[in-house]
Amino acid sequence: MPQLDSNISEIARRYLRLHLCRGVGPIRAARLVEAFGGIDPVLTASSARLQAVEGIGPKIAQSIVAGRSEADVEKEIQLAEKHGVQIICREDARYPELLLRIPDPPACLYIRGTVQREDNVGFGIVGARHATHYGIEQAERFAARAATVGMTVHSGMARGIDTAAHRGALTAGGRTIAVIGCGLCHLYPPDAVELATDIAKNGCVMSELPMAVAPEPGNFPSRNRIIAGMSLGVLVVEAAQRSGALITARLANEYNREVYALPGRVDAPQSAGCHNLIRAGAAQLVTKFEDILDELGPTGDILKSDFEAKTPSERAPAVPVPANLSPDESAVLEALGGDPIPVESVCEACGIPAGQVAVAITTLQLKGLIRRTDGDLFVRP
Repeated sequence: MPQLDSNISEIARRYLRLHLCRGVGPIRAARLVEAFGGIDPVLTASSARLQAVEGIGPKIAQSIVAGRSEADVEKEIQLAEKHGVQIICREDARYPELLLRIPDPPACLYIRGTVQREDNVGFGIVGARHATHYGIEQAERFAARAATVGMTVHSGMARGIDTAAHRGALTAGGRTIAVIGCGLCHLYPPDAVELATDIAKNGCVMSELPMAVAPEPGNFPSRNRIIAGMSLGVLVVEAAQRSGALITARLANEYNREVYALPGRVDAPQSAGCHNLIRAGAAQLVTKFEDILDELGPTGDILKSDFEAKTPSERAPAVPVPANLSPDESAVLEALGGDPIPVESVCEACGIPAGQVAVAITTLQLKGLIRRTDGDLFVRP
């Protein structure tokens, strides 16, 4: 397969050789590069010289010596090219600037899509996989608002809140970045093919893991530091008491990033983690996006002023308008808002006989414009 020069820089190619060595994580890679004054001396140093670096014992030193020659860098690059993936390193100009400020930035990043300068104004939205309708709605709302003021929404592409955050940003015509816990040969969750494609067109799907690494549970906590590290602030929408979203919040606090939490029902297990963050003073309680802009200080002021300078049409999210609906379908769709309601309430709001409402509901469900929830209630997706 021919090599594409644009897929990886020469410096990234050298970092990739170290990145593929067994036992060399981001902290060890950073220590080695700092100790030797660059990546090139690391790739030629003897085992004894490697062991002089903090955290590099005999076993790791031998692994590096062996890995430098055994790592099949060209095979990894060709595999990335096959999947439309670019590889960048921490010395590339495209590397996310904020990510360089954390203690353990990835030596290499695999990117399907694009990373742009404006992505440095990033905002993380994370939360429960088993989210409530309320949580999904709020994640979409906050993500759309963030995108509208020019922020790139960062999340993990998991089911639930993550997916809603990406969708909200995309619906508003904004950019979004998904950080996943596996190599980009794989897709997790596997049913996110369409979402990943949409994200790659308006941002990127990103991983620090080599292309063929499978989605294992142990990979996901480390990807949370990337979400936190790239973001000016992180919002936790819903989280149980042992949710992975709380790891992202803890890391964001350690990185001196702003952390926010959305309150929920006091008896909802999905809100327990958010309430605990607020109670402990580890997150600011927010109910609207303006609260977040206020907490971001001068950066928030700039975003607000830029937003206010736009025309109304420039501010409006690019929400698709359903076409070719019958009068009954239009009336039923208009009657459905953010909260699930029963058929009886739809009939009352529309003033249409129950039989006609039932037909319209069935048609709208088939078109994907509304959905049925628990308790035989209906709502817009």
